[in-house]
Amino acid sequence: MPSRRRVATVAVCAPLLLAARSAGAPVAGPLTTTRVAPAVLASWHEYATGGPSRLAVLLTDTTALWLPLAHGLRSIGVPFVITRDYHEALRHRVVLVYPTISGLALPADAIRALTRYPQDGGTLIADQVVGGGMASTFGFADVLPSRTRYTLRFAAPASARFGLVDDRETTLRLGDPAAKTSTPYHAFPSYGYTAPVEPPLAVYDDGSAAITQRRVGAGHAYALGIDLGFLIGTGYGGHDEMMSRAYSNGFEPAIDVWLRIIRRLYTDGEPSAVTLGTVPGDRALSVMLTHDIDYTRSVENAVGYAEWEQQAGIASTFYIQTKYIKDWNDDVFFDDAERPAMQRLKALGGELASHSVAHSRSFAEFPIGTGTEQYPSYHPMVVTQMHTTGGTVLGELRVSRYLVESLEPGDRVTAFRPGHLAEPRALPQALAATGYRYSSSTTAGTSLTHLPFALDYDRAGVAETPIFEFPITIEDEAKPEMDQRLPQALDVARAIARYGGEVVILIHPNVLDFKLRFEQGFVAAMKETAWFGTVSHFGDWWSARNAVACDVTTDGATTTVHLSAPQAIDSLPLAIPSTWHYVASIPAGAVVTPSAHGVVVRHVVGELRLEFR
Repeated sequence: MPSRRRVATVAVCAPLLLAARSAGAPVAGPLTTTRVAPAVLASWHEYATGGPSRLAVLLTDTTALWLPLAHGLRSIGVPFVITRDYHEALRHRVVLVYPTISGLALPADAIRALTRYPQDGGTLIADQVVGGGMASTFGFADVLPSRTRYTLRFAAPASARFGLVDDRETTLRLGDPAAKTSTPYHAFPSYGYTAPVEPPLAVYDDGSAAITQRRVGAGHAYALGIDLGFLIGTGYGGHDEMMSRAYSNGFEPAIDVWLRIIRRLYTDGEPSAVTLGTVPGDRALSVMLTHDIDYTRSVENAVGYAEWEQQAGIASTFYIQTKYIKDWNDDVFFDDAERPAMQRLKALGGELASHSVAHSRSFAEFPIGTGTEQYPSYHPMVVTQMHTTGGTVLGELRVSRYLVESLEPGDRVTAFRPGHLAEPRALPQALAATGYRYSSSTTAGTSLTHLPFALDYDRAGVAETPIFEFPITIEDEAKPEMDQRLPQALDVARAIARYGGEVVILIHPNVLDFKLRFEQGFVAAMKETAWFGTVSHFGDWWSARNAVACDVTTDGATTTVHLSAPQAIDSLPLAIPSTWHYVASIPAGAVVTPSAHGVVVRHVVGELRLEFR
């Protein structure tokens, strides 16, 4: 929000100390020390377990960005295993070779085996076929690298096959064509395949094939012209916006389109394919209403939103700035005078989350801190719009969480959003160290996805953290006023709903009127098709779903889906072949109901087998 005050004097809120005393809580806190764990490089071996019904990822270079690819496959719900052994990979009916096929990446015997594989009925998908003598298998003459291809367009038959009906899906950007100058503007790196034997699934703006297809014997071979892991890592890492057409308030599904293609090629090639749904139950879309309380007058208005949401039978997340210092931004508003209103938000069913202490535009440049920062001695001072003193990453996370939790003793704050979406590269590991689980700190446009995703250490794609990101789709600061943009927002939501994505809506409760009218109109239009809930409610579901393992075996006329859920999960959707019919569960008693794309399983925890005929 724009700043209302320009006074740079410290005013620590003494009344809050009295409230803490009367509640029996410590006057200062948190009292523990935070230590950020060092990065531990992810190992592909952690993804090497699973049966032959899964997609096999044959990893030809362990230094490639395979981890973002693994996270993307989990987000879209495709069961997979990663292997370096081509013998093991070829036990599966669908194989994705990543990141490249070449004579250097694979030995001659592996090349020969991969050449025979589609002839025997397998589906071979290869990322960046640059050598190895396999051009004829994939049906092209030559391969040409480039950094000056700016768009990729899907052919009409491919668009129909993969369910790409929106112009923003059928045409993807690899760079900004408007940025071309006399010195070529470098777009996302790509390989183009020349003289395809069969009509390609997609072509670049220079006419070369971006995705080739060829029927080989009883099977199929597909060559992809981009590094999938690098592309997904670019979006998940927030490293480059050159492929995005809109920072926010738009539909930018670049990563999702590629993941949907892989999922469809997998389900087409594996007769026993079962994939995990992306929305709880039999709903088409996940919606999270969120409110950033970062302005003096927002606290009371927030109660108005929460009261309406309770009447509508939904709950939202309130990101609260714990502002106990008067500075350039604003006056103090996290104090005893506003404490009852904030507690009222929780009583009405809302989630209380952290929106930092200082709400600083320069948060991305803050030092990591000591891990000993505590209230009331932690004094981040916003001096000017772009200059803050005394702030640290750990201080913003530790102190704000401690103070928000003080509003409701026993409550656990698990979600965080920085002011102005300013993100330090160290934010994922700092969130993990300070006890958070969920972040909503970037936009879907920047991330190139409308699905949640796992955050990596330093957002670099090589070391994992337990934090999940829920990118923001719609926000309230664009023009015209929000209620006038409702049709456009619904257009975006319905596009995302076609493949089970998520919509996070950010509304600052500085006013009610036109913003509340937008919320009411959006809920009325989407309530019958969308799941609504708080960030942490959905985050708990998503985290449990992310850990589910799924394998399929067949014995005669009986097909068994083996589910393993380390965390309890309710309303887990499974997409299954349309000819399957549910028979029984082991152990008995599982509640399994039909859905639009398969079945929904209630209350899964531990090992569960579902039998179909």
